[in-house]
Amino acid sequence: MRKIILIFLTSMLFLTITNCNEKGIKNNSTSNTISQTSFFVANWNMENLFDTVDDPNKDDEWFTPSSQINWNEEKLEHKLANLARVIKYMNNGKGPDILGVEEIEHEDLLTTLINKYIKKNSYDVAYAESPDKRGIDNGLIFNRELFDLSLVEPIRINLTDNKITRDILLVKLKNRKTNEDFYVFVNHWPSRRAGLKKSEKYRIKAAETLLDKVNEILGNDSLANIIILGDFNDLPSNNSVSKILNAKKINCNAKNDGILFNTAYKLFQKGQGTYKYKDHWNMLDQLIISRSLLDKKNTDYKCNSFKIIKPSFMVTKTGKYKGTARPTFGGRKYIGGYSDHFPIGVEFYYNNGN
Repeated sequence: MRKIILIFLTSMLFLTITNCNEKGIKNNSTSNTISQTSFFVANWNMENLFDTVDDPNKDDEWFTPSSQINWNEEKLEHKLANLARVIKYMNNGKGPDILGVEEIEHEDLLTTLINKYIKKNSYDVAYAESPDKRGIDNGLIFNRELFDLSLVEPIRINLTDNKITRDILLVKLKNRKTNEDFYVFVNHWPSRRAGLKKSEKYRIKAAETLLDKVNEILGNDSLANIIILGDFNDLPSNNSVSKILNAKKINCNAKNDGILFNTAYKLFQKGQGTYKYKDHWNMLDQLIISRSLLDKKNTDYKCNSFKIIKPSFMVTKTGKYKGTARPTFGGRKYIGGYSDHFPIGVEFYYNNGN
């Protein structure tokens, strides 16, 4: 009888300890998230992330096994693995908390990237299909342990000349730590393929469309937290960004007067960029913030934290394109790289002991 009682008590003690340990793990996990003093926001044009299936509603025939580049499952899997490697490298190996992405054919590719290759179950996706003829859209990956998803809204850019371009993606997130809302705009503005001057009017229209929505948000809340990121296909000094958006350079040592501020401006002035065309670096990928993220209250931009993310394994080491991002293809030649754009990243921190 004593043996039975002893075994019973030992079993109960073991279950109690196990249960406490499990609760401890959960609490520690929550504590790690809650204890964050900052979060990391990044953006990356992933350069033609297509599946291998011909969609009759898209001009995607080039990215199929029967095309001249023989885009097959092996190459797609290699690209997804490469993309995951760079994403896991970001933020000192912790990965970004918010990541805007461009040139994605559909949401399932991002879901596969997260679940199979990044293998981070705290990530989730915000996405919306747009009318782009090639079928490449914008998306957002976010850390759902830190942010709740409140809204996904595609914003149509109505161009002249019957031109069709990608929607701007608006994602509203609520920070679970501070209870603040963040309006994140993911952009991929019309390209320069037709020539810089000839195509400028389309990017100006994109900027005007974006600004209308920004003004609508600020009209309802002048202190709204707005993050505008993406591949703008224009520089910080071009009319669309500098005049229409009026996105200004940030002065870390003085009060900043204005509405929108371009975190990429300082490195742009130093001649740095995310995409190299011929012999010139172009700062096409940028991150612009509203004034509330510079007011030293609640959440703020960490001054001078804007960076171009260049892991050594992603950089071309030799030849004509030395120093550039290793792309998937060079023309029709398969290189097996990452993207023709370098990603960018910015850190935001919490004020007032949050």
